[in-house]
Amino acid sequence: MFLVDQLILLAAILLLVGIISSKLSARLGMPVLVLFLGTGMLAGEAGIGGIDFNNPGLAHALGTLALAMILFDGGLQTPLASIRLVWKPASLLATLGVLITSMVTGVAAAYILKLPLLDGLLLGAIVGSTDAAAVFSLLRNAGIHINQRLKSTLEIESASNDPMAIFLTIGLLEVLVNDMPLGVGLLKLFILQIGVGGAVGLLVGWAAVQLINRIHLVTSGLYPVLVAACGLFAFGVAANLGGSGFLAIFIAGVMIGNRPIAFQRSTFLFHDGLAWMSQIVMFVVLGLLINPVSLLDVWLEGLMIAAILTLVARPLAVTPILKMFGFTNRETGLVAWVGLRGSVPIILAIFPLIFGLEGAELIFNVVFFVVLISATIQGTTLPYLARKLKLTEPPPVVPAASLEITSLEDVDADIVEYRLGDFTRAANRRLSQLALPDGTVVAMITRGKDVIPPRGSTQLQPGDHLFVVLRPQVLPFVDCIFAEGATVDHYQLPNQILHLKGNTNVDEVFNSYGITLDRDMHCTLDALLRERLTDEPRIGDSIALENVTLSVQGVLDGRITTVGLTISQPELTVEQHPA
Repeated sequence: MFLVDQLILLAAILLLVGIISSKLSARLGMPVLVLFLGTGMLAGEAGIGGIDFNNPGLAHALGTLALAMILFDGGLQTPLASIRLVWKPASLLATLGVLITSMVTGVAAAYILKLPLLDGLLLGAIVGSTDAAAVFSLLRNAGIHINQRLKSTLEIESASNDPMAIFLTIGLLEVLVNDMPLGVGLLKLFILQIGVGGAVGLLVGWAAVQLINRIHLVTSGLYPVLVAACGLFAFGVAANLGGSGFLAIFIAGVMIGNRPIAFQRSTFLFHDGLAWMSQIVMFVVLGLLINPVSLLDVWLEGLMIAAILTLVARPLAVTPILKMFGFTNRETGLVAWVGLRGSVPIILAIFPLIFGLEGAELIFNVVFFVVLISATIQGTTLPYLARKLKLTEPPPVVPAASLEITSLEDVDADIVEYRLGDFTRAANRRLSQLALPDGTVVAMITRGKDVIPPRGSTQLQPGDHLFVVLRPQVLPFVDCIFAEGATVDHYQLPNQILHLKGNTNVDEVFNSYGITLDRDMHCTLDALLRERLTDEPRIGDSIALENVTLSVQGVLDGRITTVGLTISQPELTVEQHPA
């Protein structure tokens, strides 16, 4: 038997164990990274697997590649609207917040471990950033629902603060090992890391969108691979120019994910799976690198440093920054607690081993222990704390399964599948009673093994599967009508114009979207506009109601055929709540 055969079998077993452990994560209330690290530790030399893995260089290489793919997937799934909403507090948390956290933790670590101050600051820099993989996993897969502003702040901070931690770690190592000047040298390194990383990410992201949409590949399966190659290209170019590859690949992901590209949904699914596999590989490999027995030698010191990091350093860094932007005490408390440490500190803790720094093994063991404590305690208590602080919200509508129209690449339409639940707005209503956006068509209905022809008189029932043809921009409105758990209030709908047929009744608008227009629920939008307008309706005429503006979008033979409905919600994204 060849060695590669054994390696393939071993890799498959570790992946299977990792995947099964992710299934247990929600039931145990424990972050997946802890289970993945535990899998690696059990498979290691001191565990039941007995695998002798003592190669920090290889672990660093695999960890870097895996983290790059995780950040790329995070960028692909981050809407630009979220970045615009919180880029100021998130960017300060990712830079100044990391610096303050690192300094406070570093000074404490130097005292606790009896290390020189610079060595202690190095340890503080290593654990200074929150972990994107851990935060994404908790907020997107653990069933925690918080307001969009808070969620976006946590996700964007965690995705963008790694470059600062990497810069501080590499800079301090250069000072300790290569005698680099502490002031001017660090400043130049910082500007190079952030500037080059950001510029390369923007440039490669823009170029990637042009390439993906203009190239005609022989098979659709190559498009997700092309997107992955573009992301890795951004990382490689930035890193080789002295910039932050992690920042570059995240920005490139944001650029690509927020532009229409060919085979977009299948690409996103591919990268979601790739990110999960990267998490498993990364944490299992890092778990293999540690000897659990060595953690017993530093458990007390590690516990003290973890307590200072979580209860002192992180709150000191977070509180003044968030207060500047109107976050409440409860929101600030949650952000301070969701400072999960994960793969990045462990990967950075390998750097002193590679540089041959004296005391590197002690730093690695302490960092690993701090990560385990942080992920276990903070990760498992996050749902409880969010509920205790009354920051949880009702779950949004369940995302629908979308089927791309792949035969015509330039068609601006999707085929979306919905399954009606018991509490869906559309359940137990006739198809003609749904205020569907103009141009949206129900193409097919299946009920059990039967195919139901979609007619206006068709009565929809819970359990029905509907296949709807729609334009991507109206998806949030159609979600509100069809998706399970549709408790959406009208102010949660996007602030964009919704085109409806003129013969749509007022009560149909209310039943479909929760929007109240007039007391006469049987009045049509055509009649309502005619009643309020003084002259014959013309395109562009509009009336303002309490929270809604209705406008004439189409007229035929004096009859209003299309009405535009716009929801007024100017201050919702910056609303402050009492502490």
